[in-house]
Amino acid sequence: MDKKNIPGISSKPSAGFAVLKPFNAKPAGEPEDLLFSRWLASTPLWAWCLMVAIVIAWPLTSYASSTYSIGDAFQALWRWIPFIVTGGFLFNVIISFFAMLIGTVLGIILGLMQISPAIYIRLPAQIITQVFRNSPWLVLLFIVLLALPYEIEFGDTIIRIPDWVKAVFGLCLPIMANIAEVVRGAINSVPNGQWEAAESLAYTRQQTLWQIILPQCFKRMIPPWMNWYAILTMATPLCSLLGVEELITLSRQAIEAENNRPELLVPFYGFALLIFFAYCYPIARATIALERRFAVKL
Repeated sequence: MDKKNIPGISSKPSAGFAVLKPFNAKPAGEPEDLLFSRWLASTPLWAWCLMVAIVIAWPLTSYASSTYSIGDAFQALWRWIPFIVTGGFLFNVIISFFAMLIGTVLGIILGLMQISPAIYIRLPAQIITQVFRNSPWLVLLFIVLLALPYEIEFGDTIIRIPDWVKAVFGLCLPIMANIAEVVRGAINSVPNGQWEAAESLAYTRQQTLWQIILPQCFKRMIPPWMNWYAILTMATPLCSLLGVEELITLSRQAIEAENNRPELLVPFYGFALLIFFAYCYPIARATIALERRFAVKL
């Protein structure tokens, strides 16, 4: 045998036998589910410090030509911090919590509908998912604001619908669609052998889904679910365009109360950026840690 031509060493091995490739399961079924958390968690600390330094140094030229010093600006921010945190950012968290809760419940139902064998259930669920998943969040908020009534009358009883309730409903729609995709992708990532084994044991489809498939999917859905919660929290400032009194709205009101001095823009909005980062960054780190912990090991 020619030593210069050894299959598998000097050239790729070739054979006529079928080779069973390993199953490559993804924790959530979709590789792009955690892009936001991966970007946020992988950004080095020096990049954030550089960005903060630029934000602080940029307005120094305007402070130099103004009688309103940077110290006065930060003193004004310090006076307004209790107001904009307890009455503003706390409201952002409440909106994100309820929108995520409603969106998760509806998303699970919609995701299960997408894997239904009945086309009259599966097709409408797929259409709804793609419509809300690919619609701009701000457009959905404006549609909800204009479509929902400001009050509902039941006889002599008038129930007013606050703007933050409309904001919760508007934000839960895209979350519902994306959670539905997370559920569908997690279920599809389970090997088909699990379904076949359950069928051989005379399990019904409902028993297979609830007792075998979904318990395996739960830990796979946690990291992308946390990722979408971080994205939702950072999208709550959009509610300020609807008149909801959240962090950005109250920051703008505080600046107006301080005579609309332009020197206040960077401290107030920089603080808003900082508090959102301080809230979302630990979530991103926890998401990456859970992804590694719950990764499928073959």
